[in-house]
Amino acid sequence: MRRRTVSPGAGLEEVLDTLAAAPAPREEAAAPAAAASPRDRSRERDALQTEFAFELPRGYVDDEGQLHRHGTMRLATARDELRPQIDLRVKENPAYLSVVLLSQVITQLGTVTDVHAGIVERMYATDVAFLQDFYRRINSEGHTHAAVTCPLCHGSFEVDLSGGRLGES
Repeated sequence: MRRRTVSPGAGLEEVLDTLAAAPAPREEAAAPAAAASPRDRSRERDALQTEFAFELPRGYVDDEGQLHRHGTMRLATARDELRPQIDLRVKENPAYLSVVLLSQVITQLGTVTDVHAGIVERMYATDVAFLQDFYRRINSEGHTHAAVTCPLCHGSFEVDLSGGRLGES
């Protein structure tokens, strides 16, 4: 294996350009032409999905009576998970932690862009349970898909929990 030296002021793009211009080792020469270049692989890594769309089972009804079902949730940061621990409402009632946490990571709910704890408090319990599971899926597993089994035919398949109406395939 050959070592490549890079000057201290070199940026990532310069390193990738150097790697792309270098002759390929014999093992890589046998790879098909469809293989991604280092620059392409870098772009794929940079394309981390940080926001996920969802559709609430029931929906949030605002003060004007408008129903909001579609929204987006972003990936949580360490700060998002630590901040509720110092919130007085959470200290008084630990069950309030999920309300505070969800209010921090929901970026949009219908036309509502300022989602706060008061909005999450007024959601139906089924929607909060859905959002808690959705949060766990995108932050632990990195996707919104779930493996399910049909109770009638016992066939296994995958569903996307981010939206769609119940019963749709």
